[in-house]
Amino acid sequence: MSKAGGRMPNRQRHKRNIRQAMPGTATMINRRELVRTHAVRPHAKLSLPRKKKPEHPIQLKLSSILETSDSVQSALLQKTQAKDWQSLVHQYVNRYNQAETEQHARVLSDFVTDDIHNERLGSRLARLRERDLLRGALTAGSETKAKIMRLNEASGELTLLLQLHVSRRMEQNGLYYKEERLETERLWLSRFDKQWAIVKVEPVIAERRPRYGSASQQWVTEHDAYPEETGTKTPSMPYLNYDLMRQFKHRPIPIQYRRELAAEYADRWWNEGNPAYELFDVNCTNYVSQCIFAGNAPMNYTDGRGSGWWYKGRNKGQELWSYSWAVSHALMTYLTAARKSGLRATMVQSADELELGDVITYDWNGDNRYQHSTIVTAFDAAGQPLVNANTVASRHRYWDYQDSYAWTPQTKYRFFHLSDTL
Repeated sequence: MSKAGGRMPNRQRHKRNIRQAMPGTATMINRRELVRTHAVRPHAKLSLPRKKKPEHPIQLKLSSILETSDSVQSALLQKTQAKDWQSLVHQYVNRYNQAETEQHARVLSDFVTDDIHNERLGSRLARLRERDLLRGALTAGSETKAKIMRLNEASGELTLLLQLHVSRRMEQNGLYYKEERLETERLWLSRFDKQWAIVKVEPVIAERRPRYGSASQQWVTEHDAYPEETGTKTPSMPYLNYDLMRQFKHRPIPIQYRRELAAEYADRWWNEGNPAYELFDVNCTNYVSQCIFAGNAPMNYTDGRGSGWWYKGRNKGQELWSYSWAVSHALMTYLTAARKSGLRATMVQSADELELGDVITYDWNGDNRYQHSTIVTAFDAAGQPLVNANTVASRHRYWDYQDSYAWTPQTKYRFFHLSDTL
């Protein structure tokens, strides 16, 4: 596969090629994943909370946004005329899926009375439509599944926390790939003359949150959370937590960065947390660090959280990880600094210089505070990176994130090519 600009990239051994599929046959993405051909017609599914069943870990995290006990929720479901509002939410999910397929907000803006959100949605889909047109990419099919994570009632009004699992099948130059993401929205429903209506929609833009996790219960901004990594630091030794990572053994130096292992780990854990690690409310950098570590990168353990790159878990309530492991801005700073061994990277100028297992960090407001991290896990037909992320779980998503509500015209990126030898 050639790269834009005429220069052949030296990364063919790292890329997972997307094979061309004949019409009506299954399509192979990367090496292993068989993707079932979706009909162009949009499809959506809605699921409700089940009674007396433990919630999925992701559900527990999201449900903390709206506090309602199980008993209250069960009583509410029994006394509410669920048929009416469930039908309305089902229509909303179908229209959401249609809007994703058509990349136009009209089908939803005619259905929802929230003008602010309709304008916000219209801007996002317009960016997506223009970007995909320039890429030469078309939506060949879309499926949206919805799950109600929490249900609340106040003064004749229903508030839903809705998780949307969006899968889009993309066609580009005769090749296909599937991108996935998990979006979360709050919906306000009001009843007028025995009819329910959606009066407000608020997307939960977790990618913009500047906090590094509720697990620590320290709600501070990234800018104030740690000292800048400048100057000489205390000498450190590589550290591996063998209690958690028993499959890792002492290895000779130098160590080869296994890009395919980093990408495989990213695909395995893109939409759930590995129980061997802490799960943060803002989990993107913790997830990317895990992927890099799975690719053989050695931890750089220090006696301070503001230096090195390391993770030890928790002990008696004490946090045992470096800021660079879990905070996007800190990881960006760590990768920018020059070092002779261990995890290190070269900052390149454009996304098409990246390889499998490389890292992108995102500054949404252009104020030099980087709030989001992703890892490269595949490439599209034009050789542009597709990335995985967590917090807003995403798999094989186009790298520029213009399809996100977090994106602004001031968004800046940093592209890090990790060294092959660590």
